Amino acid sequence: MKITKVTYERLDINLATPYIIAYETVAKATNFILKIETNTSTIGYGCAAPDDTVTGETPDQVENAIKDIIIPYLIGKNPFLTVKILEDLKLVLKGSASALAMVDIGLHDLISRKLNIPLYQFLGGYRESIPTSITIGILSVSDTLREATEFIKQGFNILKIKGGLDVEDDIEKMIKIRERYPHVSLRFDGNQGYTVEDSVAFVKRTKHVDIEIFEQPLPILKEEKLGQVTQQVTIPVMADESIKTLKDAFRLAQNQRIDMVNIKLMKVGGILEAKHISSVAKSANLDVMVGCIDECRLGISAGLHFALSRPNIHFADLDGHLDMKNDPFGELFTLKKGILYPSTYPGLGKI
Repeated sequence: MKITKVTYERLDINLATPYIIAYETVAKATNFILKIETNTSTIGYGCAAPDDTVTGETPDQVENAIKDIIIPYLIGKNPFLTVKILEDLKLVLKGSASALAMVDIGLHDLISRKLNIPLYQFLGGYRESIPTSITIGILSVSDTLREATEFIKQGFNILKIKGGLDVEDDIEKMIKIRERYPHVSLRFDGNQGYTVEDSVAFVKRTKHVDIEIFEQPLPILKEEKLGQVTQQVTIPVMADESIKTLKDAFRLAQNQRIDMVNIKLMKVGGILEAKHISSVAKSANLDVMVGCIDECRLGISAGLHFALSRPNIHFADLDGHLDMKNDPFGELFTLKKGILYPSTYPGLGKI
């Protein structure tokens, strides 16, 4: 089997409701869809979701990489040589994590379609569903409670609250959500907005709230201080923006600076690299969550299939598609009462 044609589509998608995190306000997203055709009837699809902060790319950079590097390189290649293809592209796509992830996802989708099995089964097939959290951006206390109520009515049982701008405000939100909803699982994401002192104070004063995960409270350049937080608090500290490569995961694990890792395919360069990071986490006894950025359902489907394939992935935060207007992918998976179920169709699902 040979790759005979590669095309792409750029999706500039507005969000139904813009959201605020500690370092920016997000109102729109750009995704790229790669279509890989072969000399058989088999086709694979990949997704890139560039983000200047998370993946280090702009949409224009990804589009140029697709036209100038990815398409010319892929033509004529055997898609079953996935590792060779990705290692070659990694050398010329330095700093383009989501562009590499797009090719990686497309190849994995193509191969599992050729084998006529869902991607998660091709990757290992450990479980058949996983609950996801749903995220509430930085809002007033009253608006946070209103959104929490709406999401719980929709069937979600895990809420991730964004913060990092005002520790007092964050503490109040978490306490009031817990008072109103005593049985909902709560996670908190500081998005690099806290100091060590803020982090310790937040955890101590919300001890009775029973927060499940404390995500990336400190900036990525302050790894030693992130370790200080981990040593001083009683809930699991998870690295997100701090882990973009396999080396990052190894370094943080080796120095015992975290309890958990958040693997995002767009951030680390795809499924192949994500598998390596998951293995490092497993060796260090670190829990794993599969997360996302603002991705259409195709990108979310890839994260879902990866999450279903590994026994040490117990958590998911795969809600990046929910606010996207005019997402062209509708039948790739099912979300029911906060639980994600993959399609039984081959690859990433029916397209």
